[in-house]
Amino acid sequence: MATPARRTFDFRSTALFFTFLALILILLGFLARTVAGAVERRPVWVGVLVLVGVAGFVALRRRLHVARAARRAAAALDEAAREAAAELDPPRTAVLPRQRPAEEVVVDYDALDPEEFEAAVAELCARDGCSAVEVVGGAGDLGADVVAVAPDGRRVVIQCKRYGDSHRVGSQELQRFGGTCFTVHEADVAVLVTTSDFTAPAAEYAARCGIVCVDRQALLAWADGTGPRPWEAAGTTGATGAAGAQPPLAECE
Repeated sequence: MATPARRTFDFRSTALFFTFLALILILLGFLARTVAGAVERRPVWVGVLVLVGVAGFVALRRRLHVARAARRAAAALDEAAREAAAELDPPRTAVLPRQRPAEEVVVDYDALDPEEFEAAVAELCARDGCSAVEVVGGAGDLGADVVAVAPDGRRVVIQCKRYGDSHRVGSQELQRFGGTCFTVHEADVAVLVTTSDFTAPAAEYAARCGIVCVDRQALLAWADGTGPRPWEAAGTTGATGAAGAQPPLAECE
C-alpha cells in the first residue's frame, strides 16, 4: 500500500496570508477609529447618516416589493383580459365562398326521339318535387307514358307526344287519352305534353274533360321555370287554355 506524500511547508504562501490578514485588521481598525472619532465630534451627523442609510435600505426593499407586485398584477390583468376576450369573441369559422349553381342544361326537345322525350318529361317532374316518378310508356301503356305523385299528393298521369311543328295533336288523340287517364290510370291530374300544338277541337275536348294541355311554348316555359307546372294548372285555365274542372266521365269517353 502506497504511503501518501507529505505536504511540504510553503513559507511564501503562509507569509502572504498573514500579511493580507494584517492589512485587513489595520483597515478595520482605522475605520473603527474614524467612526468613533466622528461619533465623538459630530454625533448628530452620524445619527442622521445612519438614519438615512436605514431609510434608503427600507425604501429600496419596498421598491423591490412594489415592482414585483406590479409585475404580478400586470400579468394577472393580462391573463384576465385574454380569458375575457376568448369568452366574448367566439372562434370564427372559415367562411367558404358560395358555390355558384350549376348552369341548367337546355334540352333540345326536337332532337329527342319519343322514348328520350318521355324520359325528359319525367326528369322535369322529378326536378319540380314530384315523387314516385316512373316512365311507363310502351306497348300496352293505354295512353300513360309518365306517372308521378305531385308535391300535394295528387296522382299525375302524362301522355307525351313528340311531334314536329306541322303535326298538331288532334281531338281523336285527346279522346283516346281521355278514355283511359281517369278510369284506367286513376289520374287526379291528366296531362298531355307535346312539342307541337293542339287543334281547336282537341283543346275544346281537353277543356271539357279537365285534361291539362301543354304545348311547345308551355313546355319550354315549364322547363326554364317561367311557366306553371302542369299539376299547378289543373283546375284552372290550363297551359293552353284547355284545363278546367273534370266533368262527368261519360262526356270524355
